[in-house]
Amino acid sequence: MEDRRTHLSAFLAHVTTRRQVLQGALAAGALVAGGLLASCRQGAATPTAAPAGQTPAAGPTAVSTPGAVTEFPRNETLFVAGFQWGPPTTFNPMTPGTGWPAGGQYQHIYETLFAFNLLTGGIEPQLGEKLETPDSATMVITLHQGTKWQDGKPLTADDVVFTYELAKDHPEVPHNTFFDYVSQITKVDDRTIRLDLNKERLNPGFVKQFLASVKILPKHIWEERAKSGQTLTEIVDTEPVGSGPYKLVGFSPERVALQRDDNYWGISVFGTPAPKYIVHPIFKSNDEGNLALEQGRIDISQQFAPKIWEMWEKKNLPVGTWFKQPPYHVPGSIPLLFINVHKKPWDNPTLRRALAYAINYAQIAELAMSRYSITANSSLIIPDGAEKKFYDQANVDQNGWKHDPQRAVQILEQELGAKKGNDGIYVLPDGTRLGPFKVECPYGWTDWQTALELVAQSAKDVGIEINTEFPDAPVLFTRIPNGDFELALWFVNGVSPASPWIRFRDVLDDRGVPPVGQQAFWNYNRYSNPAVADLLDRAAASQNEAEQKELFAELDRIFMKDAPVIPLMYRPLEFYEYNESVWTGFPNADNPTAPPQQSGAGIKILYVIKAKS
Repeated sequence: MEDRRTHLSAFLAHVTTRRQVLQGALAAGALVAGGLLASCRQGAATPTAAPAGQTPAAGPTAVSTPGAVTEFPRNETLFVAGFQWGPPTTFNPMTPGTGWPAGGQYQHIYETLFAFNLLTGGIEPQLGEKLETPDSATMVITLHQGTKWQDGKPLTADDVVFTYELAKDHPEVPHNTFFDYVSQITKVDDRTIRLDLNKERLNPGFVKQFLASVKILPKHIWEERAKSGQTLTEIVDTEPVGSGPYKLVGFSPERVALQRDDNYWGISVFGTPAPKYIVHPIFKSNDEGNLALEQGRIDISQQFAPKIWEMWEKKNLPVGTWFKQPPYHVPGSIPLLFINVHKKPWDNPTLRRALAYAINYAQIAELAMSRYSITANSSLIIPDGAEKKFYDQANVDQNGWKHDPQRAVQILEQELGAKKGNDGIYVLPDGTRLGPFKVECPYGWTDWQTALELVAQSAKDVGIEINTEFPDAPVLFTRIPNGDFELALWFVNGVSPASPWIRFRDVLDDRGVPPVGQQAFWNYNRYSNPAVADLLDRAAASQNEAEQKELFAELDRIFMKDAPVIPLMYRPLEFYEYNESVWTGFPNADNPTAPPQQSGAGIKILYVIKAKS
């Protein structure tokens, strides 16, 4: 069974970002591994936090660093927002809730071997120059020439092997199940590393996810720490030494500041990033950050900005997103309505499909997601971006559902034999009234709350009574993994090198899922189908895109037949918004010089923008 930290770390590296609401309640638990969680108060005074845990971790009170740079010439400084929502206390890349940009897949200070590109779904060179697969169970990684640490010491294969092998003796590290999928990692020479994949759990996509998410650590610094007996995630590090193009030069409760390392090893490979400084102000609310973006005090932002199109359509501001038209952002995740398939009458897939037909998905995209989502389809595959190559519209048309209230009523009356009562709610032949049922999501996640209000109204329109409840997030972060819910809007893995396989795993695979009452880390409603395991394993092991597409199509058919969850909307991995008052050349769909993300391969943004003066 996969350890919960690794599943969450993999998820959190890619999940749509939200406000950290569990700092107190979950600070000691694995649910903050990678820094979850989330609220999306659209336009309210609650900010949206970073995906990989850019919120305060346990540790000393944040203070300004001695000798920190305090002057930042505007035409040399890129101001960013949306990742850090509280005073940073550590920049240990393995600590849940570590300070931006030490965690997640940000490449500024620490680097991964490869960088994930959300547009292609692939991984691109970072520390690694190339990845070769001489056979289906072997990967050979070659490092770039001249890789070195910010203290001038060479970065070699020894550092890479050391970092990954921490998983053997330190179960607290985020990549602690690496060796479930890799039998051995070995140094071939100073620039070459060999991975022997576990043939019993062959899953090259998931291994690539590790390659794009594990920050390589300097052995000459961390080896002593690893031998000290300390829990590595609890080490407070305020002077991080990485290999990336920026160094930390100051942090305080008001901001985090980076300065370009002009001795960066990658200048000969990638060039020199344009900003000399990068500063992340720490705002108290979305409203404050959005106003700064509108006024040109923030250059690039990752936080929810309601009706952002009005900034250019009505105010003629030099503000942009990836697309100039809806949905404005590239979809990267699918919030799902989980249905407890073990609670009557929801154990009947025919009733679940009736509900699926009842829901007005276009209304959710327009009102709940503020046009930042296309209308959701009935597939577990995102129909655009990296997963588009696997999406099968004909499969959806033939086996899926769409908003069709008449079809929902037809299912209720003709297939289930339900009769409508005087109150407008259907009753099944066994006397079961279709409601009231309870649907839940965390309080304060206002886009989700709006979506569920629309679900409840759609259900009522066809004769199913559903009431909404919005408990505090810590309550649901216990109850939903334990299977203690009726209907709940929840998350699974977003786009990654392992998707859409990992999303099918999250929804359909019952292997490694404990009984109701114990905490699960995928398949929260304990759905089971005997055909799933073999299809998942074959899709994971396959390196043939056409074969994978057919296997995913079959998994999608099973999903659409049984409807254990219902996709309600799409969300971006990162909101991508920029203001060109000071810096120009930001990538967009018409100028796709880098993907719309500040993590992973989005580091390329820093190389293509230019200061106006």
